[in-house]
Parts: sequence; structure tokens; C-alpha cells
Amino acid sequence: VQLQASGGGLVQGGGSLRLACAFSGRTSSPGTLAWFRQAPGKEREFVAGVRPWDRSTSHAESVKGRFTISIDKAKNTVYLQMNSLKSEDTAVYYCAARTNRIVSSALARADVYEYWGQGTLVTVSS
Repeated sequence: VQLQASGGGLVQGGGSLRLACAFSGRTSSPGTLAWFRQAPGKEREFVAGVRPWDRSTSHAESVKGRFTISIDKAKNTVYLQMNSLKSEDTAVYYCAARTNRIVSSALARADVYEYWGQGTLVTVSS
């Protein structure tokens, strides 16, 4: 079971980045995938989630209209397109996966995810 995140880096405020998370092994057909982030001194928080089987998505209020989660099943990769980045978006971003499907209302719960990637750092300069 592996989740490999990439795409982080340094970007100026107002800029864009696209994160990618390649999944393999038992998560080759995951029921649920998500992105979380953790800023220095803060708790990990939900950013966005997707249910591959119906492609339904959920985004945190703080990123709605700016970030978009998507999945490419052929490439076994989930993406997080981040636009209009702000300094408060600076964090380590983690992808997470769950083998089974869950209801949309549970997408934001970190405890439902079984597998986690190593994280990729996003730094937004003001």
C-alpha cells in the first residue's frame, strides 16, 4: 500500500500549484481519497475529498472556489489543483486513502482513512 504525493513547492501569493498523489497496491481501487494539510503548530485539517465510484467531491469552506480535487482512474492518481493561493495555505499536504466507500458526510474525518502519503510541503510567500 503506497501513496506518493508530489507537486509541492514555493509559490507567490495569488499563484497556483497542482499536487498529485499516485496510489498503488491495495488502494488501486480505493473507495475514498482525500487531501489534508497541517500547518506549523496547528492540527491536521481536511482540505478536499473524492469518492472515485461516483466522483462526488467535498471541499473545506476555506478552499472552496480556489481548490479542486479530481481523480484520474487510468493513472491511479488524485490531484489537488490550488489556485489563488494565500499565505495561510502554507502547510504540509497529505493524501489519504480508504479501502471502502463512506458517506459524503464522513469525508472530512481523518480517522476514517487507513493509508497516508508522506506529505508534500507547500509554501506561499506573501
